[in-house]
Amino acid sequence: MSCDELELRPPLRAALRRAGLKHIRDVLRVPAVDLQRLTGLFPQDIQALLSTAAAACRTSPPITALQLQLGQGCRFESGLRLSLGCPLLDDLLRGGLPVGGITELSGESGAGKTQLALQLCMAVQYPELHGGLRSGALYICTEDLFPIKRLQQLISEQSTLRPDVDPDVINCLNFTNNIYIEHAADLDSLQLVLSRRARVLLARGLVRLLVVDSAAALFRCEFQADDWLTRNKQLLAFSSSLQQLSREFNVPVLCINQVTDVFSQSDDTLGPSSSSYSSSSSSSPALGLAWANQVMVRLMMRRLPGTVCKGEQSSALRRLEVLFAPHLARDGRDAAVWREGVRGVTEEEEQPRGGA
Repeated sequence: MSCDELELRPPLRAALRRAGLKHIRDVLRVPAVDLQRLTGLFPQDIQALLSTAAAACRTSPPITALQLQLGQGCRFESGLRLSLGCPLLDDLLRGGLPVGGITELSGESGAGKTQLALQLCMAVQYPELHGGLRSGALYICTEDLFPIKRLQQLISEQSTLRPDVDPDVINCLNFTNNIYIEHAADLDSLQLVLSRRARVLLARGLVRLLVVDSAAALFRCEFQADDWLTRNKQLLAFSSSLQQLSREFNVPVLCINQVTDVFSQSDDTLGPSSSSYSSSSSSSPALGLAWANQVMVRLMMRRLPGTVCKGEQSSALRRLEVLFAPHLARDGRDAAVWREGVRGVTEEEEQPRGGA
């Protein structure tokens, strides 16, 4: 239930909007002291607000286990989705990334994972009418430097990627000012970013998307094969931090992950992996079962043989696949990376496909 549905005086309603508190659950999860700091309201107003929100929750219908499984419970925020900016890819995910929980995007180097993550960092800034969340994104890099040149190119091509959006709406969005970038060179730095920087940005309503690129990099660097128990403890602490932020602030979390060879025992230094989470190819998401159990949606980007063409542009063919999700069928869509971003490819567009 949204805060707009509460019977509140206009000043209280306006204060909630300024604080970025759109839903009753967000109000009830913030301590009264922090709620007063965020809204600037008087203590008596805070008490009236909390009483009204609590009474509304008591009259709301309960959520069944089936609704939770189908994505209609609190973790999915009544079906709210973050669009990928492409109707074909959104159709695969029933509208986009679910708002709440961790979505993993794995794939080999060059598959297009970072391209899609950058695209989401812009998509989140659009109004909800156009599949966005009217807020910014926090992009945490653990491997490479943030690809600022590619981001600038994507921004300049937004009108081409999003012909469904009025150009005036696009021109009013200052994309670069709403993407916050952090670099974490080790696990301690990563946890510090999540516990401090991310929490401040989320509490202020400045961001509603967290991106970690990539989840596996630091765990592969800091742990050897014999350290799998310690690694798993650190991994669970990391995933717990992400889950807590996602639940508390009702935001989607996208974790980019590397892949490992299912049939290679020496290459997987991160503990045992399970073929039940892999698709028909020889690669599977890294980090093993300890991580797999923390993820709500598992996606994979693959490079396929051949290329597709559009005008003077050509792109290696990709495929976005659903490996696991409680509300999605296991399926996939062909895609390509163009100047304007990642878009789904139709069967007609695939005709020019050549050899490897």
